[in-house]
Amino acid sequence: MEMKMSCVCLVLGLVLLMTVSSNSATLSLGHPDNCCFSFATLKIPDAEILEVVKTHSSCPKSGYVYTTLRGRLCKEKLQ
Repeated sequence: MEMKMSCVCLVLGLVLLMTVSSNSATLSLGHPDNCCFSFATLKIPDAEILEVVKTHSSCPKSGYVYTTLRGRLCKEKLQ
């Protein structure tokens, strides 16, 4: 009975370890949230711009994410 209990504890410990390590592996892949895949060419009125953030260096294309009163859009250069 003692041997069975230690095996059960060992298996549960390994399952817990696998669960924790798989969660951290998916978070550490480094997929940034603000990548741009298409870019707007229009001029955004300054009064509508709430925030400008440069895209992450691991994004396929560099650019800037503009948050405006109407939503978010990407531009290749700062205006």
